[in-house]
Amino acid sequence: MSIKPLADRVLIKPAAAEEKSVGGIIIPDTAKEKPLKGEVVAVGGGTKDEEMVLKAGDNVLYGKYAGTEIEFDGESYLIMRQSDVLAII
Repeated sequence: MSIKPLADRVLIKPAAAEEKSVGGIIIPDTAKEKPLKGEVVAVGGGTKDEEMVLKAGDNVLYGKYAGTEIEFDGESYLIMRQSDVLAII
């Protein structure tokens, strides 16, 4: 991975949105709920006040509006502060 988050930020690959159909009706991508879990791909070095608890490979839950969406090499990622992560699963 050539993206290295700074300070207390983490790079997360969101889990794929679940495919749902209602009575044979296929829901378009734009109407699907954003996943609220993903895998940590890279972590920053932390700050003097906050030690990094997360590590690459952790599966995490995060808030609905947490992070900033970025696209790199055709893949979608979220970058957010460690404090925006709610739990490790």
